[in-house]
Amino acid sequence: MNYMRGFIPWIALAVLSPAGWQWSAVAGLVTGIVLLIKDYKSGVAGESLILETSTVFYFVALTALAFAVPDSGLRHYGGAMSLGWLALTAWATVAVGRPFTTGIAKRQAPPEVWHTPVFRRINVVITSVWAASFTLTAALLAAVTAAGLGSGASIPVQVAGFVLPAVFTARYPDRVRARHLQAAR
Repeated sequence: MNYMRGFIPWIALAVLSPAGWQWSAVAGLVTGIVLLIKDYKSGVAGESLILETSTVFYFVALTALAFAVPDSGLRHYGGAMSLGWLALTAWATVAVGRPFTTGIAKRQAPPEVWHTPVFRRINVVITSVWAASFTLTAALLAAVTAAGLGSGASIPVQVAGFVLPAVFTARYPDRVRARHLQAAR
């Protein structure tokens, strides 16, 4: 589940949000930068760090906004904005033909499968599932926030928004490989 590592800055943002949006934004930014530097130093290819790089850009902007306008009404929509940014990132990587999960999958899959249509299709589907989940979760979080429903409603939405695509990501490649092996017989 190496792909979950890329979400650590977002988790830091969520966990530290009670401390104020400025400090949770700083925590996400610092965590994102540390992880990105660590990955670059360990030789991880840039294509494997699309999510991490996008994350740092988001947290730079969020931190600047949070300190420049600390009383902005946007502070209440942090969860929706975060998931919206992740959705934009995921959809953009699909649109340009470089699904963000491809670089992550290359860390786990053998090089001989990287250029196969099956590998590519698996990553387009998985990234699209993540993108759809981020989009739906962002919309639901915006609605929950606008309705003033609080964390009792927002936390289950956020958990489902990550758990469901994570389960799909863990299971889908094996199902596709099994189908292809069955068809090859």
